Amino acid sequence: MRGWPLKMLILLLFLSSLSLWAGRGRPGIRVATTTSLYETGLLEYLAERYLEKGGKPVAFLPSGTGTALLSAKRGEADLLLVHAPPLERKFMEEGYGERRVAIAYNFFLILGPPGDPAGCEDLPPLEALSRIALAGRGGRARWVSRGDLSGTHVRENLLWREAGFDPEELRKEGWYLEAGAGMGQTLLLASEKGAYTLSDLGTFLKYRKEGLVQLKPMTERGKGLLNVYSAIVVNPRRVKGVNFGGAVEFLDFLLSEGQELIGKFGVEEYGSPLFFPVIGLENSDPELAVWLREVWGEG
Repeated sequence: MRGWPLKMLILLLFLSSLSLWAGRGRPGIRVATTTSLYETGLLEYLAERYLEKGGKPVAFLPSGTGTALLSAKRGEADLLLVHAPPLERKFMEEGYGERRVAIAYNFFLILGPPGDPAGCEDLPPLEALSRIALAGRGGRARWVSRGDLSGTHVRENLLWREAGFDPEELRKEGWYLEAGAGMGQTLLLASEKGAYTLSDLGTFLKYRKEGLVQLKPMTERGKGLLNVYSAIVVNPRRVKGVNFGGAVEFLDFLLSEGQELIGKFGVEEYGSPLFFPVIGLENSDPELAVWLREVWGEG
């Protein structure tokens, strides 16, 4: 899938996103966001509820977290919704962000084909990755990476390093594939290839419910798989043309009424929330609250 057809598909999807963004004219609030939040439908749902409450129109530009951060630096977004804490902290240190808060979380999952050729089901995440690499080098398994500097890709690379592998060296091996696309396209490719991959919980539940993928979770939960989503208001003193007031108003909505909406989204359709609110976590699950602070960057 490193060939020309996939590259053309990615280019067309990117140009379509830009066209959609531009076609709406200058929206009330521009939000550059990770694909995992957008593809589940959560953000459109929140924007509709916000508009009903008298808020301004919100337009979204979905991409990987790394691309979203670059878009904000170019003045193309007022607010970011992303999930790569190391990149977010660097963005703040460089002065591009005015305010950064955690708004939601779920867990990353290592997914694999039903036959589990690597024999990694129910193993701790790092041991599971070691089994997958061993099986891959033996011609019995494949891995599909996002390969796009998204939050999921950043976490995947961190997990590979903790498991004792260099992601840059893995890219040279035939069993290690790169989608270079969003979470949904990566899941489709992994399912088509009968491969393992790393996904956020929300996107996987949506695609499984719709019968689009034949993958199953190999590992669940654990601090190393905690996936924290942040909102960052772009600093208007560093980036010209930012709708700072609008971004703050939408962020305040996400941290108030939006929290309950996030916790309910997907329950009726998927049997479980796709994302979980962070407000109140200290009381409901203190251990998880500590994990969240450590992963996010306050621990």
